[in-house]
Amino acid sequence: MDLSKFSSRDFDRGVSLPKEILWFIVRRIFFQTPTPLPSAWRAGLLRFFGAKIGAGAVIRSNVNINFPWRLSMGDHVWIGEEVCILSFASVTIESNVCVSQRSFLCTGTHNFHVPTFDLQTKPITLRTGCWVAAKSFIGPGVEVGAGSVLSAGSVVMENVPPGVLVRGNPAVIIRELKPA
Repeated sequence: MDLSKFSSRDFDRGVSLPKEILWFIVRRIFFQTPTPLPSAWRAGLLRFFGAKIGAGAVIRSNVNINFPWRLSMGDHVWIGEEVCILSFASVTIESNVCVSQRSFLCTGTHNFHVPTFDLQTKPITLRTGCWVAAKSFIGPGVEVGAGSVLSAGSVVMENVPPGVLVRGNPAVIIRELKPA
């Protein structure tokens, strides 16, 4: 690869430059801070910038959401401390989902097979009732099935079926989960 040939000019950032700059400032002040602020404030700010946020969202301190206009969250979603959502493509988090501390949802990667190291983006979907435990990584294009659990530190690069526990790097199915 030759990084001098990389260009992101074809990447659609989704909003105007002034709006993106305003988001950068708001993100620094209200999201990327250790100060515990009310989740309702953060949810309201995300909505202002185009995110779809359901009722009862909990958004903790030091959360980094790059492009909120590409984020959709259902009701009663919990986003833990220091979660990073790199939303080059859409991120859909359905209802009753917990994304625990320091987890990373990453919708972008690069094509290392070409000299220009092209950016590639794919959406991420977390289905109803799943739990992404602390320090997990979810890669581009992944869908996590309803009711599934990603054990702490899991690296998930492929779809996860509904109702299973996965663990490891790369994450593998450990067992099926019985409904509550």
